[in-house]
Amino acid sequence: MSEPAKEFIPSPKSKDCSKHPGGWGTPMSDYEFIWYGNKSENDYPKDACVPYYHRSAQIDSLQVNLSILGTATAFNVPSCTITCTAVTASGTIAANSFTGPTISSLQSGISAAQATANSKKAFDITHPTKQGHRLRHICLEGPEAGVYVRGRLTGKNVIELPEYWRGLVDPETITVTLTQIKTSQDLIVDAIEWGSRIKVRSGNGTGIDCFYHVQAERKDGEKLIPEYEGTTFEDYPGDNSQYTCNK
Repeated sequence: MSEPAKEFIPSPKSKDCSKHPGGWGTPMSDYEFIWYGNKSENDYPKDACVPYYHRSAQIDSLQVNLSILGTATAFNVPSCTITCTAVTASGTIAANSFTGPTISSLQSGISAAQATANSKKAFDITHPTKQGHRLRHICLEGPEAGVYVRGRLTGKNVIELPEYWRGLVDPETITVTLTQIKTSQDLIVDAIEWGSRIKVRSGNGTGIDCFYHVQAERKDGEKLIPEYEGTTFEDYPGDNSQYTCNK
C-alpha cells in the first residue's frame, strides 16, 4: 500500500539584491519630494537588501522651490534653455560668447557683479619689471577707427609721416598736437602736405624743439556709426564683417 502524498512546501528563495535597470514603469508628471529614510543603518533589518542611494541621477524635469546649494565647480550641458523671471548672480560670470539680448538689455532681469561679455578691451602681460606681478592696460576708445604717430622734432621743421599713411588714412582728418620743450616757441602747424608731411614753424623765430602727436582716421573701410537703434549686435546698420565685437 502506497503512502499518501505529502504537502509540497517550496524551498525559500535566496535573497536577490542585484541592481535592476530603471526607466520603466508608469511615468509620473507631478512633482513630489524625494523620500527620506526613517531608519539608521544600525536599525535597518539585517535580512533586507542594502538600499541603493543616488550618487548620480537622471531625471526628465526638475522643479526647485528654493535654492540649489553645493560646492560644484562646473555645470556642463550640451545645449539648454534656462527661463527665469529674475536672476541675481555674484562673483564672475565668464563665457566665450553670448547670443541673444545684450547685457544691457538684460539688466532688468539680471544683476551680475561682473560680466566679461561687457568688458573693456584689454591686454594682460607678465610685468616687465616686477617679479610675481602682471600688467594690464585698457584700449583707448573713440568714435572712429583712429591711428596715430608721435615723436620729437628737434632742429628742423618737418614731421615726416609714415609712407603707408597715404593709403591708410584720410588726409582731411589729420590733427596735430605740439608740445614745446623748455622754451616758449609759439609753435604753429604751417601746412600738411599730401597727407605725408607736416610743416611746423615758430611764431617768435626761435629754434624748434617739441614733442608731436599726430592722429588720423583710417579710410580703408566704412565710417563707424557710434550710435544706432537696436538691441543686439546684429542690428548695426553698417557692415559687421569689418568689426570684432563682444556681442
